[in-house]
Amino acid sequence: MGFPSFDLGIPPPTSTAVRPRQWQSRLIQLLRARLLNHQPGGHDVLIHAGPGAGKTLGALLSFLTLQREGRLDRFLIFCHRSSIARQWLGAAERLNLRLLEWDPEQGLLALEANSSWDGLLLSYQCTARHRLALEAALPRIALGKWLAIADEVHHLGLDPDEPEAAAWGFAFSQLTAPAQLRLGLTGTPFRADNLAFCAARRVKVREGDQVIERIAPDLSVEPRQLILAGDVRPLEFRFQDGWVEHGRPQASADTETSPLSAEARESWRARNLRRAIQLGDASSIALRLLLKARQRLERVRAHHPEAGGLVIARDIAHARRITGLLEEEGDRVHLVHSQDPTASARLAAFQAGEADWLVSIDMCAEGFDAPRLRVVAYLTTVVTRSRFVQAITRAVRMDGQRAAVETVPRQPSYVFAPADPLLMSYARSWSLSEPYLIKPKQVAAEPDSLGSGQGGSLPLQAVEARIGAVISMGPELPSFLQRTA
Repeated sequence: MGFPSFDLGIPPPTSTAVRPRQWQSRLIQLLRARLLNHQPGGHDVLIHAGPGAGKTLGALLSFLTLQREGRLDRFLIFCHRSSIARQWLGAAERLNLRLLEWDPEQGLLALEANSSWDGLLLSYQCTARHRLALEAALPRIALGKWLAIADEVHHLGLDPDEPEAAAWGFAFSQLTAPAQLRLGLTGTPFRADNLAFCAARRVKVREGDQVIERIAPDLSVEPRQLILAGDVRPLEFRFQDGWVEHGRPQASADTETSPLSAEARESWRARNLRRAIQLGDASSIALRLLLKARQRLERVRAHHPEAGGLVIARDIAHARRITGLLEEEGDRVHLVHSQDPTASARLAAFQAGEADWLVSIDMCAEGFDAPRLRVVAYLTTVVTRSRFVQAITRAVRMDGQRAAVETVPRQPSYVFAPADPLLMSYARSWSLSEPYLIKPKQVAAEPDSLGSGQGGSLPLQAVEARIGAVISMGPELPSFLQRTA
């Protein structure tokens, strides 16, 4: 019997045994409707779906269906990471679609001479760098009716005052203007700089006495829907609280202390977090957090022997200290960062099960797929909602082997983090789709409110009623399925 997320009433394409999930079938219907009913701005379609939802396969299944119906001929994919490009190539091969990577050295000569291809894969960086050459060359290719796909489209910012300043977004907009459809895929449909982004319709709404713009997905697949269907894991959160000390006590002065979870003053909150993530801080918040994360991973391995953990560190020096601490405890650890030429090999080795822990600064966000990840320790001062959600959702993916042996709902993964008020607010609403509001330029964009969670967010539960205790949240399940921690 198939999982509830699969639409068994729709027969799979004859060239593949892949069956579209229910939301993927809705995507096909949505794109078909947009092709049939041409309206101004209707060729832009934005899909919000988190890791494990099947965005890559959903987009390709949509193209394949519409190509067979004679509504589309070819597609162009734009993405920003080589790891994501490899996922597109693998998914296309699975569906017997011929997807070629564009080589700027060869240009488009090979494509002009060869018509037996379905799609072309380009990077954002390369597209922006060679925009003029592509603008001149693309019309010479027999694209016919084509679909433009932007992966993690929130990276394609648009600045109406300085269009060319946002080079990636400007290049994509210019090149894809002739496309029949522009499909934007994202797991985090918002930006920290208050800019709009490509392949997304903007709707004017009134907020108080101001008219602002809202970007809302045309189709939103919330994590809680995927959790309920068994497509991804639920998350349980463990926030380590404690008192943070500042300054050096002198004969006539006391040390300043502040509770991590209860600090409402923004400057103090940020200062507390900087101290809390340090392994040598007197509060011992980071050390206690890592200890509990290690203990949880050991418990998870009792029923999932291949399980691994991820630590998000602040910088390279911080990551090395964390790595040394874990190795002293006997763990096998891979440290990866963008300045390491062997980082890609280390990531692949971790995915294959070579290490117990992966310690990273900036390498494990979008495009990193490791279903064996079951524990995440968030020890960085980066507190934007997008970065936090991207990091924690590395641990929600399922693979076929585990899906065959686990019941629905799936066994949860675990997130450990300092009890920073902002991080806790993001945890309350990580599984909800919130609209992205673009504020007028004369009004400074405000950071996410400490209470930004929408209705239905999970309450905090203090394990012990004192500062220094662990604050738990989750699992993210319907109320009748919730279990005690």
